[in-house]
Amino acid sequence: AELAPFLKSYRFARKNLAAGGVLSGFFGGLSGHQGALRTAFLVNAGLSKEQFIATGIVVACMVDLTRLPVYFTRFAWQDIADEWRILALASICAFAGAFLGARFLKKTTLGFVRWLAACMILLISVLLGTGVI
Repeated sequence: AELAPFLKSYRFARKNLAAGGVLSGFFGGLSGHQGALRTAFLVNAGLSKEQFIATGIVVACMVDLTRLPVYFTRFAWQDIADEWRILALASICAFAGAFLGARFLKKTTLGFVRWLAACMILLISVLLGTGVI
């Protein structure tokens, strides 16, 4: 709806947030892309830009915390040791992204955050549909 104004009438109501959480969790478990669905439901929850982003981060962290025990029991520690460089680089990039995002958040509007989220959802859907990711 952010990219096509004629779709604004098709927004999810606040009363459907629980259903959005269930759908997000189901499809996240199925394919690992629950963030897009979570964003589609949260974007209309009446949150400020800080609340919108923080809620998405907290939910993502909670989901990841439930995954970590499974990952730690399934990974071969030698494989992790062999890939330490890419793990370190990914960690540095994550922290850099969080740092830059916090700085840019102060200079942007909720409308831009919503537009950017819509663009990213569209991009991810195209990449998933074409098999790139």
